[in-house]
Amino acid sequence: MLRDRLGELEDRFFSTVFFGSGLLFLAMLFASAAVAGGIIMAYRARPEALLDSATYTFAHDVAYEIMNLYAAKMAAVFMISTSTLAVRTGFIARWLAFLGYAFALCLLLSGRYVAWIIVVFPFWVLLISIHVLIDNLRRPSQAGAASQEGSS
Repeated sequence: MLRDRLGELEDRFFSTVFFGSGLLFLAMLFASAAVAGGIIMAYRARPEALLDSATYTFAHDVAYEIMNLYAAKMAAVFMISTSTLAVRTGFIARWLAFLGYAFALCLLLSGRYVAWIIVVFPFWVLLISIHVLIDNLRRPSQAGAASQEGSS
């Protein structure tokens, strides 16, 4: 969706960082989910022995660290690269780009200290999605404009 709006204005370096950070975020999300799934499977096998075990503590902490520390950093890198592309090309509103910088800074500096901070990333993505949707609804469609020109 965003790459369609950029077109020829896309910078190769920032698009590589954009794509790479998105993939790393997704990989860390899957890794965290896999560890959490392992905890659930172990609990189902022996619920009485799991909660006091070192294995549970280790798996819980690994899943937490991957999601709330490393995935949050990759989300911040993704937000910075997307915001930089937005400022340079103007494919979304500037205020959304600067909000992305602010949210990314919060993600980078908060680390383990603010448990809910990871929700700023999906909130920012939601804001961009709503902005793009409204902007696309306001613009006349390319197909409609082409068919009107062809009939003239």
